[in-house]
Amino acid sequence: MNILNISLMAPQAGAQGGGSSMISFLFFGGMILVMWLFMIRPQTKKAKLQKQFIDNLKEGDKIVTIAGIHGKVKKINDNNTVLMEVSPGTSFVIERSAISMEYTSAQQKAADTK
Repeated sequence: MNILNISLMAPQAGAQGGGSSMISFLFFGGMILVMWLFMIRPQTKKAKLQKQFIDNLKEGDKIVTIAGIHGKVKKINDNNTVLMEVSPGTSFVIERSAISMEYTSAQQKAADTK
């Protein structure tokens, strides 16, 4: 820091410093609000949509897992698992939480990146 910065930050003689704590408090509150608006709120909206998609899953839906495996829902089991058919005659059981998105959404996302 140079001398100019130090002299500008030093309190003036006879000046009261009561207002600076209020400004700091408002600035801190504003930062929390901005962080909530741009980071936390969109994340919770996305999580809500993901949960809604998994809850409304039905047989025949084309899905993509979090590992990138594409397939079709063959059967929905009661124990939070899904029987997924990858190709005719090839099926395996996955957890509902391992489902990332619907296949048409994945195709649209891939087309948007091109």
